[in-house]
Amino acid sequence: MPLIDYTRRLWLIGGTTESAAIAAELSYHSHISCVVSVTTVWAQNLYPPSPNLQVWVGRLDSQQLEAFLCQQKITAVLDASHPYATEISQRAISITQKLQIPYLRYERPAIDDASVINVDSFNTLLSGDYLHSHRVLLTVGYRTLPLFQSWQEKSTLFARILPSAIALETALNSGFPNSRLICLRPPISLELERSLWQQWQISLVVSKASGAAGGEAVKRLVAQQLNIPLIVVARPVISYPQQTSDLATALEFIQIHC
Repeated sequence: MPLIDYTRRLWLIGGTTESAAIAAELSYHSHISCVVSVTTVWAQNLYPPSPNLQVWVGRLDSQQLEAFLCQQKITAVLDASHPYATEISQRAISITQKLQIPYLRYERPAIDDASVINVDSFNTLLSGDYLHSHRVLLTVGYRTLPLFQSWQEKSTLFARILPSAIALETALNSGFPNSRLICLRPPISLELERSLWQQWQISLVVSKASGAAGGEAVKRLVAQQLNIPLIVVARPVISYPQQTSDLATALEFIQIHC
């Protein structure tokens, strides 16, 4: 069995199902050392125990990143973070360019479907008349809920959020009563998604363009079945130095640089 080379190491920016799939593949390449970073203790559960994989929990700001890369002996970065986790991606791009460390963005494929209402940003959504007088289900993450506070009196807003204290606190502070919140951790089954929309008599749903792994495909199907409009907010635009949605390409990148 090849020995693990701890002088060459991959930083896998994780917390997503895509990063978990990559980590699982790396377990078959026992000579490759990898540290995967996640922001919550719960996300550790995505990664099975492996002698060549270390899970690091916490947030990394710009000041911490350079020290982190040096301490971990990082020789390549594979960014498999969530499509809307723009801050860590931008920081990783900046520091890898500074230190001349190879970087590759691995992103889940977007879903191409003309049957939904596509908007380019939350600003476009909220400055328009899309939500007026609707019973709206928001499946956009708790961090964006404060943006919708001004719409609480012009529409009936419901939100599905993660079962965490900060998510619930943010929702309540954004004007959502308890009766219009449900705390669920994805994935959400087709049957549960449909039942929730029907229970709340939803007339419009707002989602991020999170891809099939983020439950977008299920929402699109339920929207078609119930004839309910679905608004999809586009992913933030980031200029990645290199980008792929192909797992084989990502693994080749790792093998070359680690």
